[in-house]
Amino acid sequence: MISRDQLVAACDHQLRAAQFKDFTVNGLQVSGSEQVKRVMTGVTACQALLDEAVAWQADMVLVHHGYFWKNEPVAITGMKQKRIKTLLDNNISLLAYHLPLDAHAEMGNNAELARRLGWKVEGCLDGELGEGLLWSGRLAQPVSVNALGEQIAHTLQRQPLIIEAPQVGDIERIAWCTGGAQDMITAAFEAGAQAFVSGEISERTTHLAREMGIHYIAAGHHATERYGVQTLGEWLSEEYDVEHRFVDIDNPA
Repeated sequence: MISRDQLVAACDHQLRAAQFKDFTVNGLQVSGSEQVKRVMTGVTACQALLDEAVAWQADMVLVHHGYFWKNEPVAITGMKQKRIKTLLDNNISLLAYHLPLDAHAEMGNNAELARRLGWKVEGCLDGELGEGLLWSGRLAQPVSVNALGEQIAHTLQRQPLIIEAPQVGDIERIAWCTGGAQDMITAAFEAGAQAFVSGEISERTTHLAREMGIHYIAAGHHATERYGVQTLGEWLSEEYDVEHRFVDIDNPA
């Protein structure tokens, strides 16, 4: 067991949360029990995850996608009221890290995606490793875009959408950014990547990939961002003797 404030401070420090300009509040979003024994992690603080936390008698929910996003309505009504009421009624804290958890050099979503897929990390294209969001590296050996897609499907348990650039052959140099980062494709191409992997796709992404000459793989926003929060939860369990449980609320997006 650990105090809530000590656990939050540890996460804030580990993820360097204060250094990021983000679209949301990073850190403690809803305050619950002062002592934490059980931490449930998940990708998004949806109602289904909160219901699981209540059933498990969690003291804290730790997620990548929390609440209080820029430009969202401030009124606490409807779905938003139900979610926050669930937390408050059950004395459960909500802790959320968005960009800090994407960028972290060891426990972040980009780091974990590369580790699970066996990509050699060479650096970030938009900052220092651990601070930037667009990562670059190399595959263990050159492969076709379809072979890479099959590997991603097997690892993430989700069939990716592949936009093939006919003028590009096998892939050796790769760039990636988890989640909704499809518009980073131009920076990936300009840096010499032969393929760019992210979570989502927009209508324009198809034409950019084909006309610039870079393969694009949309591997799923949720699917590419499952792993950072799991690793952070496991770290907390090892360092601070709290019980940790990850719950994957399926999301096809």
